[in-house]
Amino acid sequence: MKIAVTFENGEVFQHFGRTEQFKLYDVEDGKVISSEVVGTGGQGHGALAGVLRAFGVDTLICGGIGGGAQNALRESGIQFYGGVQGSADKAVETLLAGQLAYNPDIRCDHHGHGEAHHECGRHGCHN
Repeated sequence: MKIAVTFENGEVFQHFGRTEQFKLYDVEDGKVISSEVVGTGGQGHGALAGVLRAFGVDTLICGGIGGGAQNALRESGIQFYGGVQGSADKAVETLLAGQLAYNPDIRCDHHGHGEAHHECGRHGCHN
């Protein structure tokens, strides 16, 4: 299993489509065996599903995520856990313990209205 987390300064970055880094975790027998931080190559929103697919990711943990990106992830066969906040490492531990809630309705619908410091997941984006 390979898990990706939207990543910034050790935390789950709160806007999937604007993340500049993912922390990737290789998991075997329910335990993290390695991890690395990788760049997105300047890709954004729906194109990030292709980036994740190229890294062999099958599970994503993120903050807010828009409908188009959700569809792209589904089409790529990547399961996602949105609306997650806090430490990236802790979020992976919680997922591996079977305690990270899956909500397919997590959405960020604030695109295009000029919020330069918008951080999905912190003010109601995670319906």
